[in-house]
Amino acid sequence: MNQPRLVTRDVPPREAWALEQAGISPLLARLFAARGVRSAEELDDGLAKLLPPEGLKGIAEAAGLLADSLLAGEHICIVADYDCDGATACAVALRGLALLGARPDTLHYVVPDRAVHGYGLTPTIVELALPLRPQLLMTVDNGIASHAGVAHARALGLKVLVTDHHLPALVDGAVLLPEAHAMLNPNQPGCEFASKNLAGVGVAFYLLLALRGELRKRGRFDSSTQPKLDGLLDLVALGTVADVVKLDANNRRLVAQGLRRMRAGRMQPGIAALFTAAGRDASRANAFDLGFALGPRINAAGRLSDMTVGIECLLCDDSTRALELAKLLDAINRERREIEAGMREQAEAQLEALMPAGDAPAALAIFDPAFHEGVVGIVASRLKDRVHRPAFVFARGADGQLKGSGRSIPGFHLRDALDLITKRHPDLLKKFGGHAMAAGCTLADDGFERFNSAFQQVAAEWLDEQALTRTLRTDGPLAPELFNAATVRELDAQVWGQAFEAPLFCDQVQIVSQRLVGERHLKLRLRQGGLLRDAIWFGRSEPVPDEARLAYRLSLDEYQGQERIQMVVEALV
Repeated sequence: MNQPRLVTRDVPPREAWALEQAGISPLLARLFAARGVRSAEELDDGLAKLLPPEGLKGIAEAAGLLADSLLAGEHICIVADYDCDGATACAVALRGLALLGARPDTLHYVVPDRAVHGYGLTPTIVELALPLRPQLLMTVDNGIASHAGVAHARALGLKVLVTDHHLPALVDGAVLLPEAHAMLNPNQPGCEFASKNLAGVGVAFYLLLALRGELRKRGRFDSSTQPKLDGLLDLVALGTVADVVKLDANNRRLVAQGLRRMRAGRMQPGIAALFTAAGRDASRANAFDLGFALGPRINAAGRLSDMTVGIECLLCDDSTRALELAKLLDAINRERREIEAGMREQAEAQLEALMPAGDAPAALAIFDPAFHEGVVGIVASRLKDRVHRPAFVFARGADGQLKGSGRSIPGFHLRDALDLITKRHPDLLKKFGGHAMAAGCTLADDGFERFNSAFQQVAAEWLDEQALTRTLRTDGPLAPELFNAATVRELDAQVWGQAFEAPLFCDQVQIVSQRLVGERHLKLRLRQGGLLRDAIWFGRSEPVPDEARLAYRLSLDEYQGQERIQMVVEALV
């Protein structure tokens, strides 16, 4: 396994100076400029700065279709997805429609069971929805590739509104869209919306903004009496961060607004309950909490159980009941972690067998009949992080087919790789879909070895040595006078995430002492610029040299009223 390559980010001096002149602290000005921010206006997270809904192709038709159904008192059924983005999108849609005047008895939802129904609006899911007597099916976080399901719903006389953010299906190199009555997706052909990175929950929120405007035009209310939708932004923030979409300026505004409401205590009871169940302080909520504490607890329901539990937690208005559901989600997540630990151990044993000389192949494909279908994506992510290779992990589904989930590295577009595999081996993939960095596919029970060979071939063609070397982009050294609690609070108050990474500093240090804690983590006492510091390296058991250049983040812990700053080490050179 190769050592990561540390690269210090370039800081454009003119842009950093302009940000400082606008009143931003020198440290943040340097960090923001290094991440492509060119003016303070880009950092304005006010709702007025959100991109207007009108930029989304098809939004007028979608809002009109939804307004027709709402005003006619028709039954509307949300077809959700079984991850956190899908769950929050479902909750946003149902809460938003109720705010805009839909009668509660006309609002319903269905969500696939990962192991039973598969992904998206399938004909089976349409049949599952029929007892609810829907007249309009509205997908959230799925549907762009649901050709058979949309056709089946239309054949039964149902109207279909697709809202999604995934890439559409390709057939012989051409984009193929389902024949829905209306479609909203920033990644559909011809959509010129400036942010292609909206999560499914973001698309649902934008549709509600447009629906409110449409209802206003029809005289349902005026600008002074229209319902406020900003109370949904805690859900939008959670789904956006949990889905690991790029945090461009528009997404950062959505997340910042949601976090602001959480910190002020203005959030759904289910969100507050999740903070409690996770042992996190909502008054200091940050994107890390959403991505690594709340999001996994919602996701666990879709992985091991029924996402209905997660959705009901987000829809619940009774704080006592919400806490019961949040504790159930916490228990499911603990079970998920135990299953993941066992699968990870088995997967890493297979990985070691693939690396007799210590170097991993260009891509990884792992299968074990004992693997749990709901956890393969997490294990693929762990393997990808460990050896910096595109990784697919497969489990046998209830139908006997192999269900695989993959995670990728920069420079290897996973969905495009699957598309190339299916062109070269037309009968291999039963279905596939996803993004550049995450994708899934289904194989016949005997298809794993053929997939492994085809996957390896594409990786060998597309990836060179530079791409196969993990690169960590650092922000250089941190001035000693900035190593304090105020700096950590200032950094924690910002919105960091995918494509807008949290600061990673890099300094030369001397190791004073080191010891293992919890058998898997290295606790360090070190000297930095003549000053003693505490540090921890999670998941590292090997000792480090007496002198080293460390890449690290800062964290702030409070214990018995005392604040303690420590460096969280990511790498050494």
